[in-house]
Amino acid sequence: MKLHALEIITTAPPAPGWGGRYWTLVKVTTDTGITGWGECYASSVGPDAMKAVIEDVFDRHMRGESPENIELMFRRAYSSGFTQRPDLTVMGAFSGLEIACWDILGKARGRPVWALLGGQMTPKVRAYTYLYPLPHHDINGFWTNPDAQAEAAAHYVAKGFTAVKFDPAGPYTIRGGHQPALTDIALSVEMCKAIRSAVGNKADLLFGTHGQFNTSGAIRLGQAIEPYLPLWYEEPIPPDNLLEFAEVARAVRIPIATGERLTTKAEFATLLRTGGAKILQPALGRAGGIWEMKKLSGMAEAFNAEMAPHLYAGPVEWAANVHLCTSIPNVLLAETIETPFHEALIRNAIRVEDGFITVPDTPGLGIDVDEELARAHPFTGDGLHLQMQEAPCDYKNGNAFTGGAPTEPKDGAPR
Repeated sequence: MKLHALEIITTAPPAPGWGGRYWTLVKVTTDTGITGWGECYASSVGPDAMKAVIEDVFDRHMRGESPENIELMFRRAYSSGFTQRPDLTVMGAFSGLEIACWDILGKARGRPVWALLGGQMTPKVRAYTYLYPLPHHDINGFWTNPDAQAEAAAHYVAKGFTAVKFDPAGPYTIRGGHQPALTDIALSVEMCKAIRSAVGNKADLLFGTHGQFNTSGAIRLGQAIEPYLPLWYEEPIPPDNLLEFAEVARAVRIPIATGERLTTKAEFATLLRTGGAKILQPALGRAGGIWEMKKLSGMAEAFNAEMAPHLYAGPVEWAANVHLCTSIPNVLLAETIETPFHEALIRNAIRVEDGFITVPDTPGLGIDVDEELARAHPFTGDGLHLQMQEAPCDYKNGNAFTGGAPTEPKDGAPR
């Protein structure tokens, strides 16, 4: 059985677009006719350029190879062009293709992917959700409205979730880390207070940021929200100086979580060595795939760290996350996004029930991708999957964070 053919589908979730502007799905077929699905979560170039990268990685390193030789194919891609270091775009392309290989292997053996990863350790995976506006909420004002966010938190807890994530701390910009405005700190404290009051001890608070602060600014904000006992403080500084995470971790009494923008175990290793983070959040469609992150989970276990795979993409990457999570002992949480489009794209094959993900026991990833639905929603825009704001932090008039709904590129597109 050899890898034979590749198709790439760029599909755009309908408005409001939770999960980003588009998702890059890959369909890999073997010479024996078995098809595997993967998802590439890499967005530093546009869909057309990314399509060319994915095709090049497949043709150069994978076509004609056995899908069993995942380690060999990873080393080829990782070393491509005399690199042997993390390359976000190349590894993003490889990651989706690697996920498809696991789907193929599971189908060929009639076993779920988790069975090929050492079996089940955690049969039901604890899920968390971002706080999204309820139907009656103003989608623009929701992100800075503590009462609305508290109402959404209570709604999700009533559905069974035991952890909710929110990020009121102002803009993330191309300018790198900045000091938070005092208004951003005040809003963050108010938001934590309102949500904690709404959920009591029934749910963990997951405080999200997106690398927008410098080291001292992250410490100032982190110390301000400590009284509300968040389970984590997510990516408080930019990911391009991993050593500084340890400075924040030493000064703030909230576990540091990060990883959605990192790729391969090499980058995560720096965080583990320095104590910069104890909760790792890889995006499997960017970080090297399932096998690379299975290795990372073992490394994290040795450092007494936990895994909480990130999801701001489509349900194929989510399926990969779920199979990894069920196979490891140090899983903390798995992010979920529940929309009709997410569910329909995999024909409701994986669901969140009472706050936990029931892991499929059907062959491969256990999903049935609705290819017709994916193709019926092509991406026609010119923005990237996510975009950062060019304007600096506004210390005079305040900062309105618009959440995960994609907007026009000129406005920035926070998650």
